[in-house]
Amino acid sequence: MMESLFPPRASAHAGEIDMMIDWVHVLMLVLFVGWLAFFLYSVFRFRAKRHPVADYVGVKSKRNTYLEVGVAIAEGILLVGLSIPMWSERVDQLPDEDEAVVVRVVAQQFAWNIWYPGADGVFGAQDLSLVDEATNPLGIDREDPAAKDDITSLNQLHLPVDKPALIHLSSKDVIHSFNLPNMRIKQDAIPGLSIPLWFVPNKTTAQLREEAGDPEYVMEIACAQLCGNSHYRMRGFLTVETQESFQAWLDEQASYLEEDDFFN
Repeated sequence: MMESLFPPRASAHAGEIDMMIDWVHVLMLVLFVGWLAFFLYSVFRFRAKRHPVADYVGVKSKRNTYLEVGVAIAEGILLVGLSIPMWSERVDQLPDEDEAVVVRVVAQQFAWNIWYPGADGVFGAQDLSLVDEATNPLGIDREDPAAKDDITSLNQLHLPVDKPALIHLSSKDVIHSFNLPNMRIKQDAIPGLSIPLWFVPNKTTAQLREEAGDPEYVMEIACAQLCGNSHYRMRGFLTVETQESFQAWLDEQASYLEEDDFFN
C-alpha cells in the first residue's frame, strides 16, 4: 500500500514490516476521520444557539463505549496478531551460526567498525590496551592465532544474498542506533552489551540499482540515535552481492592482511 513511500525492500522479512506499518496507518486514518467527524457533529449538535442552558447530565448513550472497545480490539489484533509474532521471530529465533554470516558491528563516534572472523570462523581476542583509533580501533590482538585472519573494515558492510546475516551489535562509547532502511532493521547499540540481530538479504545491490534505474544507488547504514555533534556524518554502506563476489571480497581483504605482515 505504502511501498512507494519506503526505501526499496531488500530483505526477506521487509514485506511483513511494511504490512504492519500499513495497517497501523489504516487504523490511525480511521481514528482521525472518525474523531474529526465526531468533533464536527458535536460542535453542530450541541451549539449554544440550540442549547442556551447548560445540560449537566449529558449524553447517556453507550455508543462511545462500544467505539472505544472496538479501537482497543483493533489495537490488540495489531499487537498480538502482527507485532509480537514478528518481534519474537527476530529476537528468539536466531539462525544457527554455522548457516549464517556472522559479523560483529561496533559503533563509535562517529563510525561503524565491521569485524569478520576470517576463514577459521572464529573471532580473535581483544585487548583494550591495543586500541589505536588509526590502526586498530577494536583492539584486536593479532598475536592470538584466531585473530590472525580476522578482517575489519570501516563503514563498509558486505553480505552475500539469500543467506542469513547474524550481526552482534555493540558500542564503544555512547548509545547509537544501527539502521538499515532497505532491510527494515533498526536496533540500538548500547555500551556494555552485545545485541544480536539477523535478517536475510534477498536482493543484491546490483539488482536494486537496476530496479531504481540508478547505477549509483547505495544502501546506507544510518545512525538513528542522536550520538553527538557529528551524528549527521555517521554514515556507512551495505553491499549485498552474490556468494562468489562476497568471497572474492573477503579474499581481497585477507590479502591486505598478508601484505601488512599480520601473519608473520
